[in-house]
Parts: sequence; C-alpha cells; structure tokens
Amino acid sequence: MNIRGTIDTITGMVGSVTDFGLKLIVALVVVDVIYPGATGTVANLGAIAGQFGDHGMAGLIALFLFAMLYKK
Repeated sequence: MNIRGTIDTITGMVGSVTDFGLKLIVALVVVDVIYPGATGTVANLGAIAGQFGDHGMAGLIALFLFAMLYKK
C-alpha cells in the first residue's frame, strides 16, 4: 500500500467517526428535548455557544473557521 492509499484510508475512517459523533449528538438532543434534563446535551451545547459569544470577535472567527472546516 502506498502513502496515498494510507492517507485515504485514514481520512475515510476519521470521516466515519465524525459522522457517527454528529448523529449521536443529534440523537441525544432529541432525547433531551423529549425528556428534559435526561442527558444535559442541550445545556452543554448552550454553554458552548455562550462561550463563543463571550469572546466577541475572536469567538465569531473561531466559529466561522470551524464551520468552514466542517464543510470540507
């Protein structure tokens, strides 16, 4: 196996783990909406969003960069 094949394999695995994580977060949010306080996911996501807002322009730039990286 060459280097390119190894990188493609690792990239595919990381993408699969990321997709699984996002689906798990969505499932936990749904559970937390149906049964408030069951997982605390909504409160944690709110705290993360608040931290971006508390840091002003730097937080907005970090959020923008994260969104750009996520789209790729």
